Amino acid sequence: MLSVSGLTKTYGDVEAVRGIDFEVADGEVFGLVGPNGAGKTSTLKTLAGLLEPTSGEVVVNGYDAGDPEMRRTLGFLPEESPLYEDMTPRSYLRFFADLYDVDRETADERIAAALDRLDLDARDRPVGDFSKGMKRKVAIARSLVNDPDVLVYDEPASGLDPTTTNVVIEFTRDLAAQGKTIVFSAHDLHHVESVCDRVAIVSDGRIAAKGTLDEIRSAHGRVEYRAFTDVEVPGAERVEAERGDRARYRVRVDSMAAVDDVRERARAAGGDVVDIRTRESTLEDVFLAVTGGAE
Repeated sequence: MLSVSGLTKTYGDVEAVRGIDFEVADGEVFGLVGPNGAGKTSTLKTLAGLLEPTSGEVVVNGYDAGDPEMRRTLGFLPEESPLYEDMTPRSYLRFFADLYDVDRETADERIAAALDRLDLDARDRPVGDFSKGMKRKVAIARSLVNDPDVLVYDEPASGLDPTTTNVVIEFTRDLAAQGKTIVFSAHDLHHVESVCDRVAIVSDGRIAAKGTLDEIRSAHGRVEYRAFTDVEVPGAERVEAERGDRARYRVRVDSMAAVDDVRERARAAGGDVVDIRTRESTLEDVFLAVTGGAE
């Protein structure tokens, strides 16, 4: 369980975080996203106990985020995570297990389980010889050696190939199914949309939207209807015909009543509506809407 209440963080005259509130339940993956400079990274570092909040409260599994004991119950994966490249994955992960006072037998069991699930077989080669994806898997395994209840993952799949990305996403789902509390952040909103139960979009230091994907779409998105006709009507754009059919035209409207209007215009021109498709706002659409198009 993790809770954030009234969190603020200032750097001199700069207000990076301006009163953020959210809770994450056991077994939940909570997405925290925002454009560069929105306050997201400051929030994540505060959750991990790396920054002291200017005001507000952050409680991680019953501990204040500033309590050193909290770190025993937390696993943190920063966006940039340099490794000790002369060490092998096995020795590297054992080293971090020792820092958490995990006994060797338990540590080896956890290390093997994590690397098995992450499909990393090269365990006795220097990490410096690894690809970026392999290094990221080692960093993820490092976040688990203390068997934390709460995980904060910042860009866990950044820059990885599709196969490795899929392994990381599926592994995150597995961790949630085990009851872990997970805060997940990524610039690739498709990753967030595919793995998160709820999402908060941060803009200018505040939460601009929060909820399940359906709740966010309902509050900030829209449904677009695309009516395809077999004759040209006002406002239509020509699209390629399918399977040798007649030319088709597409009209984008925002209601079924407007689709009926398109049908009437098509029939008046000697044709008809031959297909209707709907498109709901994606998380990216909502992100751009609530952040003013910031990237």
